[in-house]
Amino acid sequence: MTFSIQYIEYALLVFARIASIIFVVPFFSNSNIPRRVKVGIAFFLTLIVMNIVDYEAVSYDGMIGYSILIVQEGITGLLIGIGSGFVLYILSFSGHMVDMEIGFAMAMEYDPATNVQTTITSTLFSNLFLLMFIGSDMHYYIIDALIDSYELIPIGEASFSPTLYQIFLEYMLDYFVIGFRIILPIFSCILILNVILGILAKVASQLNMFVIGIQLKLFVGLVLLFFIMSLLPGITDFLFEEMQKLTKYFMQSMAP
Repeated sequence: MTFSIQYIEYALLVFARIASIIFVVPFFSNSNIPRRVKVGIAFFLTLIVMNIVDYEAVSYDGMIGYSILIVQEGITGLLIGIGSGFVLYILSFSGHMVDMEIGFAMAMEYDPATNVQTTITSTLFSNLFLLMFIGSDMHYYIIDALIDSYELIPIGEASFSPTLYQIFLEYMLDYFVIGFRIILPIFSCILILNVILGILAKVASQLNMFVIGIQLKLFVGLVLLFFIMSLLPGITDFLFEEMQKLTKYFMQSMAP
């Protein structure tokens, strides 16, 4: 292949999509990874993709037209990456709900990976998910999806159809349904415990049920959380399937 200015322009468009994906997908988007490392990963993946994908010169009108192509490829990469990154928000939501039920919601901490205030259980769920994400080689799926996106969505041919909003609506539904399914055992047991404490507060009004309830809910919540940890591999498998489904939907919705 002849090395030319057109080839460099094409490589920059490939780099724009890959860099956008790297900066939002799980694990690679972690803020603990320096930006130079992320750029380096995107650069070397660009070299690999350029040797796999068939080169086709793109047409545009001047600098403005090329800038529009860069932005288009960046948005395409962001949407593909967001499809796989959404599952972390589901686990974060589940962790917040667990801590609200057992009394850890006030113990907020700064998460350097996401640069936001989060709870203890939310951080635990996210870190365990990322460990299983790497241990199960799901990061290879991200790279495979990245390469396959160029066959399904060629450079400069992404089509942002109105069906994208339906995917976001489906994600919002899954966000609450899956999140509550994860914490349903804790939520149900704490609800029953609150009912029992309410009855005891009427029967034995001399007892301070507020003090007893805090300690009892914490104990019951930690015991249930221990049992939920044994179910985490099955939960992560389900979330991996959800990740693949959302990524596929986003890619199909942008296909020309």
